[in-house]
Amino acid sequence: MQFSSSLLENAVNEFSKLPGIGKKTALRLALHLLKQDTKEVTHFSEVIAKMRSEIKFCQRCFNVADGDICSICSNSMRKHDVICVVESIRDVIAIESTQQFNGTYHVLNGIISPLDGVGPDQLNIESLIQRVQKEKTEELIFALNPNIQGDTTIYYIQKKLQPLLIRITTIARGIAFGGELEYADEMTLARSLQNRLPVEKYVSH
Repeated sequence: MQFSSSLLENAVNEFSKLPGIGKKTALRLALHLLKQDTKEVTHFSEVIAKMRSEIKFCQRCFNVADGDICSICSNSMRKHDVICVVESIRDVIAIESTQQFNGTYHVLNGIISPLDGVGPDQLNIESLIQRVQKEKTEELIFALNPNIQGDTTIYYIQKKLQPLLIRITTIARGIAFGGELEYADEMTLARSLQNRLPVEKYVSH
């Protein structure tokens, strides 16, 4: 692409750094902002900058939050004795959109993947173990992507929790093995949550 303005080119280059945004889409976004009122563009940039500088991660579950504790963990109407273990914040959003789960979450911030150099110590696993030991947790639901890395992570955490008397389940495999949780439709995800089964039946030892 040839630009007559280096300012426009710089803006396009920055937009194109976002996931799923190519040069043409980046140009369309930049040109759209040029058509907007200056105050609107200033507000847009301020909102993004404020999100990046002020957003926090829940000290209890590692979900995004405006304060030290997220709105889910601070909600007294949620079932705090049920924890749904997920890989990422996007999975929390996906499950919440089904409106079928009323417990709390624990975001691992990844899954065990030796080939990618990701081990248990790099994830929020130890904090999960401590949380289960400290709180009166009755059930731990694993809602990880149904693939080898997800199963490995489940098996590892399950072994760590073995001494504790806690019910451990995983979402039903309505989601195809090898699929991505965040791309599952809401109905499939909701049914998987409702029809969860004991983890021993699905995780290979």
